[in-house]
Parts: sequence; C-alpha cells; structure tokens
Amino acid sequence: QVQLVESGGGLVQAGGSLRLSCAASGRTLSSYAMGWFRQAPGKEREFVGAVSRSGDMTYYADAVKGRFTISRDNAKNTVYLQMNSLKPEDTAVYYCAGSISYSGSHNPDNYHYWGQGTQVTVSS
Repeated sequence: QVQLVESGGGLVQAGGSLRLSCAASGRTLSSYAMGWFRQAPGKEREFVGAVSRSGDMTYYADAVKGRFTISRDNAKNTVYLQMNSLKPEDTAVYYCAGSISYSGSHNPDNYHYWGQGTQVTVSS
C-alpha cells in the first residue's frame, strides 16, 4: 500500500504559476498510474490530468490543457503538477491519486489511493 502526500499549494495571483508535488512512501511509485484531481467548494471532484506508470503518456482535462503539465520522477517517488497561467477558476483543493489498474482514467472511482489534498487559491 502506498501513502501519498501533496505539497506546494498556496495563494497566487491570476496569471501566476505553482508546482505541486505528490510524494509517495510505502511502495514504489512506478507501480501506479497517477492522476491529479481537484475539488472546489460545493462542486464535485474533477479530473485534472494523469500520467502513465512510466511517464511516457499524459492526459489532461480540456480546462487545463496547454497550461498544466504532469510529470513524474519514479526514482524520487514523486509526481508533479506544474500549473501556469493560473485563473481564479482553478481555485480548489488539489489531490493526487494512484491507480493499480487504470492509466489515464478520468474517473476518481478508478483510483485506489489518495493524498490529503493541498489548497490552491488564485486571486483575481
């Protein structure tokens, strides 16, 4: 079983950038396809992006395509979410998640392990 811990959230002005990290412990990260999700107050958790086990394939929601980039460093057991050109509507709690079965899934039910989340707030 893997434990996931996100970091890097914070307050940023619109147009700014943040890089989120998701550090894994307990089991090697390369065993899992990884995803990022976010949840704003009063809204359902939504897919942001995902990366395959090896990192050769990435997937993005239309809302973040061209602005966000997912990468992973399996040697460091860490997944990253680089967020550029941030908008106020990107404000949410961001979660990383690991899946033992699915790669690139948009469905949160297909992910087996979740971090505790990190808050991202984008001011206008």
